[in-house]
Amino acid sequence: MTTSARIAAIVIACVTWIGLAVQLQASTELAGTVPSAIWAMLRFFTVIANLLVATVFTILALGGRVAPSLLGCITLAILFVGVIYTLLLRGLIELSGGARLADLVLHHVTPVLVPLFWLIFARKGGLRSVDPWLWALLPLVYFIYAIARAALDGRYPYPFMDVATIGWAQTAVNAVVMALGFVIGGYVFYALDSWMSRRSTP
Repeated sequence: MTTSARIAAIVIACVTWIGLAVQLQASTELAGTVPSAIWAMLRFFTVIANLLVATVFTILALGGRVAPSLLGCITLAILFVGVIYTLLLRGLIELSGGARLADLVLHHVTPVLVPLFWLIFARKGGLRSVDPWLWALLPLVYFIYAIARAALDGRYPYPFMDVATIGWAQTAVNAVVMALGFVIGGYVFYALDSWMSRRSTP
């Protein structure tokens, strides 16, 4: 990894951990205890995706290696967070203070910085045609996890998976559509990865 790439990884890791820490503080004020706040935060795909970003980029910042498939998956996941938030979730909840800052970092900053890192610094040519289908397991597993949690406490993280309001059929359709969107996005990444690899080859 080049010095520039490592510095970029350090910046992304720090920014993401700070965003998560600010969100934890804001959530703790509402939940009352840190464990309760963490449990509440882990209801959301945004938090899970940003945790994955923070972990992977900490590894990169420390000089470790990350498989191209894993970096591609994390990049697509956080980009997915930004797109879904912008299209479906923006403005649904009025935020202030730390929660507003965390919202800015986790929904806007990291979904921009991570794809830029992938475009500029990631080694190209390492993605496989099967990767997009493997990556789609992430949102599908999350959907199952979130619905199972909601079955226990009745709290759905997002309106598009609120079974109590929109029903099982629409929720299932939404899950399939998002998984397919993930697959399509994955193949865009795969095609771009292949094209950039060919361009860099003498």
